[in-house]
Amino acid sequence: MIPRAIITRSLRRAAPSKRTLRSLTRHQQPQPQPQRPYATLINTPISLIRPHQQPTALYSSSSNKSAADEKIEEITELYATAQDEFEIAMEETEKVSVYAEEDRKAAREELEKVKEAFQQAVNGEDQALAEEVKRRVGQRIRELEQGVAAMEELAQNQD
Repeated sequence: MIPRAIITRSLRRAAPSKRTLRSLTRHQQPQPQPQRPYATLINTPISLIRPHQQPTALYSSSSNKSAADEKIEEITELYATAQDEFEIAMEETEKVSVYAEEDRKAAREELEKVKEAFQQAVNGEDQALAEEVKRRVGQRIRELEQGVAAMEELAQNQD
């Protein structure tokens, strides 16, 4: 039998972010999803549980978006992934599970990706872009950094 945590982690990693789904379905009527029992989910391929959609709207460039909006959207997508990894890692760390160390490593890697994209935007030549990025996403990134640091401290205290 496959542990529930592995299935949950696989579903979270395979699925597009919630922000992507919200932006793609904003103009559509929500369709209720039938609730499926856990036993059915185990025997169902992941692609049927939550099919992967290619969001074409995110990849097309739009002339009405500023450079700051595009960069912030890119950082926000990275941030959403890092936040998801952090939540999974924190849950596993609190449970002191065997997956906790691997999940903390994944959370640190995703945080580094976000910080790298943020630093590239902030240290670029366009000062207006840098200020806008700092103002709109800087606080969230600092909060995520603090959360990961607190999670690491919790993990060290558990040993």
